[in-house]
Amino acid sequence: MVFSSLFFLYIFLPACLILYFIRSGTDWRNGVLVVFSLVFYAWGEPVYIFLMLATVFVNWALTLQIERAYRLRGRSRRRTRDGQFQTGESDAGEAEEEVSMAGALRAKALLICAIAIDLGLLGVFKYAGFIASTIGGIVHVDIPAPDIALPIGISFYTFQVMSYVIDVYRRESVAQRSLLRLLMYVSMFPQLVAGPIVRYEHIAEQIEYRETEWREAGRGVERFLMGLAKKAILANVCGNIADTLLKSENLGHLSFAGAWLGVCMFAFQIYFDFSAYSDMAIGMGRIFGFRYKENFNYPYISRSATEFWRRWHISLSTFFRDYVYIPLGGNRSSAWRNLFVVWALTGLWHGASWNFVLWGLYWFAFIAVERKWLRHRFERWHPLAPNAYCILVFLVGWVFFYFTDIRDAALCLSRMFGFGFFVGESFTDTATALLFQNNAFLFIASILACLPVGRAVARLYRIGEYSLVGVPRTALFAARCVWLAALLYVSTIMLVGNSYNPFIYFRF
Repeated sequence: MVFSSLFFLYIFLPACLILYFIRSGTDWRNGVLVVFSLVFYAWGEPVYIFLMLATVFVNWALTLQIERAYRLRGRSRRRTRDGQFQTGESDAGEAEEEVSMAGALRAKALLICAIAIDLGLLGVFKYAGFIASTIGGIVHVDIPAPDIALPIGISFYTFQVMSYVIDVYRRESVAQRSLLRLLMYVSMFPQLVAGPIVRYEHIAEQIEYRETEWREAGRGVERFLMGLAKKAILANVCGNIADTLLKSENLGHLSFAGAWLGVCMFAFQIYFDFSAYSDMAIGMGRIFGFRYKENFNYPYISRSATEFWRRWHISLSTFFRDYVYIPLGGNRSSAWRNLFVVWALTGLWHGASWNFVLWGLYWFAFIAVERKWLRHRFERWHPLAPNAYCILVFLVGWVFFYFTDIRDAALCLSRMFGFGFFVGESFTDTATALLFQNNAFLFIASILACLPVGRAVARLYRIGEYSLVGVPRTALFAARCVWLAALLYVSTIMLVGNSYNPFIYFRF
């Protein structure tokens, strides 16, 4: 089931909201979310729901044992207020209590076991075919790749549950005693299959207790509808144009303008598609009383590759920073090696294909170059030059992301940088010119949607009792409601003809 389906919009979500708000108890509401989340996930893949349930159960049991390993160590030493140590019974409430060697080793062994199980399952279901084909290519042996379907959202919920286990091991979070509540944390349908990756410590208190603030719920509805419109009106249409231009059979005679238009449309599609899902997830989270952190912050206005990844898929970049880069040593030791590992893993996380690995290393190269040479030179450039540089970097990067066949990516890049001129290809062609003319308004609207125009309008709306043009807030609120109703209406019309339009990141 996907958010951008009429069944979800007009049957599933309303039914969930009615049952959720019919009673006020946290346990009741958590139960409703668990049931609807399991139905949501099992709608398309009923078999793999058992994989997710098993993952949650195993990690729940192991984290309880990790916490127990810290507690069960007999007599231990505690630091007193005057800085001296005294011997006494172990007390889990003592923040500065020394951890016994046996307890620490047991906790680490349990952590390794949990991570090995999580990554092992991810490896089997996502990377088994890739590993088999790679090894077969190296040794020149035809190794049959296992025919295993990729469970939807396995990359997201695996990373989410791993962050929970690691935080419990680090004693940054308390292990959740209730299996039902941990299952709700992992399986909540707003962010289950395509993120954002939600850290347990960020919503632990909200799982135990939360209240519905109707103002926040209203903002959640607004955020959800804006995301829906971004997906149905912008992302799907941009994707159709990109697919039309970038078909493998068309690359051989693709014009210079056609190549750039196709890549630009894909850049719009992937941003609107993924950020739309995050908007809808954050919006539904607010309706249910959860506060998810932002996952996108207008990445296409970035002025460097480093800044781009501080604005794009923030939950993933912070995950790799906190759980891979810093534990490896961060900037303190072997920074280049650590950076290389992070970006190789980032590329591999996106897909079991060499083009994704190449895409990750592409970003590593630019971030490394910026750190070494360009960091202090940006200030000397024209004010718009860093923006132009970053746009060029991410547009070329999306070529490696779009084409799973590296030869197709190379051919597209050759067209983008004018090598087609040497074989008689023109700057543009009639089909590309007509396609651009017929979608010029969409192109302009997409550019505006990538800029923080909406944020400026929202800030204007919230200034005092009256706006700067003297319109009362009640009139602005009414106009806002009409605008959102219009977005829902247009989005519904756009979705009527599309029986299935999944989000791009569903396959990751």
